[in-house]
Amino acid sequence: MNDLNNSFRIDTAWKALPAELETELDHILRYWEQFAVDTKHKGFYGRIDQENIVHKLAPRGSVLNARILWTFSAAFNQFHHPVYLELATRAYQYLRDHLTDPDFGGLYWSVDWQGGVQEPHKQVYAQAFGIYGMSEYFRATQNPEALEQALALYRLIEQHSRDPHYGGYFDAFSRKWTFLENKRLSVKDENAAKTMNTHLHVVEAYANLYAVYPSAKLRQDIQGLLQIFNEKIIHKQTGHLGLFFSDDWKMDDRVISYGNDIEAGWLLQSCAESIADTDLVAIARKNAIRITEAAMEGLDEDGGLWYEYNQETGKRTAEKHWWPQAEALIGFCNAWQLTGNDRYKNALLKNWHFIRNHILDSSGREWLWGIDQNKKKMPDQDKVGIWKCPYHNSRACMELLKRLKA
Repeated sequence: MNDLNNSFRIDTAWKALPAELETELDHILRYWEQFAVDTKHKGFYGRIDQENIVHKLAPRGSVLNARILWTFSAAFNQFHHPVYLELATRAYQYLRDHLTDPDFGGLYWSVDWQGGVQEPHKQVYAQAFGIYGMSEYFRATQNPEALEQALALYRLIEQHSRDPHYGGYFDAFSRKWTFLENKRLSVKDENAAKTMNTHLHVVEAYANLYAVYPSAKLRQDIQGLLQIFNEKIIHKQTGHLGLFFSDDWKMDDRVISYGNDIEAGWLLQSCAESIADTDLVAIARKNAIRITEAAMEGLDEDGGLWYEYNQETGKRTAEKHWWPQAEALIGFCNAWQLTGNDRYKNALLKNWHFIRNHILDSSGREWLWGIDQNKKKMPDQDKVGIWKCPYHNSRACMELLKRLKA
């Protein structure tokens, strides 16, 4: 904590944190309002690079648009600013009109800049974010169409993706919901039948849907997913999460993802609390501390969280991306609230100090993708893109504001 103590006293930093988070949240949301909206072709641009140059012909992904939908719906639900609802409605209409398959159901992976289908396959990860965004939009508007679309995606996942033999969910399907040989979510992923990432965001989506549609079946599905994490995905010896799995749940644990670890720690607890299952809440709270401790193996002295570590090669990916930092803020806050241990509180403050110094764009225009081991901005990355969105950093600000002002 020496660097932090040299900058400002910890107690002063803690008192200043809510106001700083409010300011940063305003910066993030204003960026998307001012720069990402495509007034000519509806929706939002598919790509803006980190020099803030708009790539008008870039494809538009369902994950990006669903995350924009969730972000502005959640911001409206928390702060009630009309412009947030306008932007949420823009994202909802684009998902409904261009990214939803009218013939076979579900969300396409991407469309082109004019809204024509480009990649029609169905990643369950994308369907989950559709549920997450549409259920939050329903909470904001009480629009029955939004709820029905969220439920339609839920039913498609249950119909096509659930594994009746070994449990859990398969990752990827064709437009017509047949199995794909290439199941990768991104080029860096293994071609695995089942992944931690998809299961994490399915349970996250189901929990958000349960908040507005508390059915007994949905509750059972959430319980089943939480049990899969407890029994299959969380490594019993290390506390890290396995990333890739075979049909019968053989774990590929060569790569440790510190960001996914710390996100899962607090998020699984939140999902268990959403269904008020006493036994699962108790397990999830213990797991939250264990997983957070495991993730802290990737915490650098400057407060930033490294990206990944390959156990097979003994090498880490010497980069600090924006989204693990955002998830670290919530994970450390959650661990501090569970234990009262100021070690987590201090880690939060140091991580925020790192974000302010290295991840926030000096122009005030959104967060950078990340920095390398020499603290230099990673080149050729996005501010807006298939994977670069306002979901992680906006959620971190909103979540901490709720927790710190409670």
